[in-house]
Amino acid sequence: MSKIKFSIIGCGRIAQRHAEHIYKLGTLVSVCDIDKSKANALAEQYNTKAYYTIENLLENEKYADVLAICSPNGLHALHTIQALKAGFHVLCEKPMAISVYDCGEMIKEAEKANKRLFIVKQNRFNPPVAAVKKLIDEGILGTIYSVQLSCFWNRDENYYKNSWKGTKVLDGGTLYTQFSHFIDLLYWMIGDVQKVQAFGKNSAHQNIIEFEDNGVIALEFYNGALGTINYTVNSFQKNMEGSLTIFGEKGSIKIGGQYLNELEYQNIENYEVKDLPAGNPANNYGQYQGSMSNHDKVYENVVEVLTKQGIIATNGFEGLKTVEIIDKIYQSVRKNEI
Repeated sequence: MSKIKFSIIGCGRIAQRHAEHIYKLGTLVSVCDIDKSKANALAEQYNTKAYYTIENLLENEKYADVLAICSPNGLHALHTIQALKAGFHVLCEKPMAISVYDCGEMIKEAEKANKRLFIVKQNRFNPPVAAVKKLIDEGILGTIYSVQLSCFWNRDENYYKNSWKGTKVLDGGTLYTQFSHFIDLLYWMIGDVQKVQAFGKNSAHQNIIEFEDNGVIALEFYNGALGTINYTVNSFQKNMEGSLTIFGEKGSIKIGGQYLNELEYQNIENYEVKDLPAGNPANNYGQYQGSMSNHDKVYENVVEVLTKQGIIATNGFEGLKTVEIIDKIYQSVRKNEI
């Protein structure tokens, strides 16, 4: 069976991770970036073709099956819709988009074109996360009473310098760029959110970013569970923690580490989580680290779906729900600023 062929739109940092796994599991037939030097560098590294506009790629790319969208957040919807209309399947980096409306349009376009729309949510594959999801699904924790999400990272001035990051139009907000994976896990593990009360503030990034750098959030889920989120990119000098604590009828459990990579606490009725496999290391971006690097699992899923009728690990609807929850939070932040 011939390998699935991919093109990458956007040749920034995360594109390197995509290219690496495409090389192992598929074929990279082209890359595209409006910054010619970035496009040329990635194309040269993988001995493939470079394009400098998405329009040119869509018009001339005859071989690709899937377009991996690695452009800035604010362009995800536009690039995804263009790719679907041109007849390609799409793998879109997180966040799916930075507006709920745009997510809906992306889903509609995928349906219309009869093409697959995959959303990158690699934290679902972290071994402790997968183990806790299984506990919840099997009812081992019983009714979930409450959940606490902590996201304590560092993103300094250098991170935002000469970048689309930090802008409302292309970045969208700290919850979109840094912590949408964590919000996705709340939806995936606990359920949909009914009510939100949130406060956000730009405490340490005045004149650097156009939105909040920390926030506190109270949530009520449709199933009755309560939740809180504490998040910041002001952790002094380095990332401190990415943790999720769940209190259920039959047990309490905490996934911790810097990026939900360690099972830190468990006390469950007649049950113990044992022998978890080691996870992948975090995405390393030089000065700082991102989430656990599970893009290999994301690409394995894409290949399985397209060649063996597998089930999409994260579909467009789930991507939309994450954006919807973040949108509710930001609406509450704006209301509480008045």
